Amino acid sequence: MAFTRLSVCRALGALAFAAFLSAPITALRAQDSDPVVARANGVDIHESEIAYAEEEIGANMPDIPPAQKRDYLISYLTDVIILSQAAEQKKLGDRADVKRRLAFDHNRLLMESLLQDVGQAAQSDEEEHKVYDEAVKQMASEEEVHARHILVPTEEEAKAIVAELKNGADFATLAKEKSKDPGAANGGDLGYFTKDQMVPEFAEAAFKLDKGQISDPVKTRFGWHIIKVEDKRIKPTPTFEQVKPQIDSYVAHRAQAALVEKLRSTAKIERFDKPEAPAANPSLNPAVPAKK
Repeated sequence: MAFTRLSVCRALGALAFAAFLSAPITALRAQDSDPVVARANGVDIHESEIAYAEEEIGANMPDIPPAQKRDYLISYLTDVIILSQAAEQKKLGDRADVKRRLAFDHNRLLMESLLQDVGQAAQSDEEEHKVYDEAVKQMASEEEVHARHILVPTEEEAKAIVAELKNGADFATLAKEKSKDPGAANGGDLGYFTKDQMVPEFAEAAFKLDKGQISDPVKTRFGWHIIKVEDKRIKPTPTFEQVKPQIDSYVAHRAQAALVEKLRSTAKIERFDKPEAPAANPSLNPAVPAKK
């Protein structure tokens, strides 16, 4: 449990804050279905706190089976409780720096909770379909090609393969036998792609071919390619369900950003480190996570 011991110091401030709020939290929990899973020095540890602990240290945990992971997290929580109690006995909660950190954590938690609520409230079925319909209207028709290819190091090898194909050899079979591309085992199948998804030389050659045609050798920085076009089509519009996760994120982020801007416009904000500094770019909201 070496990591747990090293991590406890980071959690002292958070648990001191939790201890500060322990009375009202305990009263609320008595009314819900969040079961007690452990107890340390008389302080209950609830099921929900395992999830909080995983958020805190999960990325740095060892790769262990689920049951051991659960034990690890509960051990971490017990360490935090007993050490925070020791900190309280030393009156660390009265220290100015600890109070400032508690105030910061308090405000940050409230901010995150508000933004989460606002984001979830904005994700109505009606609003999400509206965003989807508007996006679909703006989508331009784009051609896709379904192609296979064979990749070899030299032009001579490429020309020899073209000759075999002209004599009736099967393209997929030759790709499996001779292509140096990682997709050779799949007969060189690249699936459907748009022009901008391939290097320019390859895309230019592929999109000039008709369905069923095979190219002459094409040179790119990867080597020499022989391309066979299996099909051409207009790129299908993604269904609502396919893009729903992105729409969820967009709608939530938009609502959160709007709230931050609204509150900024009415807040009295003073700067004492750089009083003459220009106003921050209103499009940047540090409170709202950037879209990925």
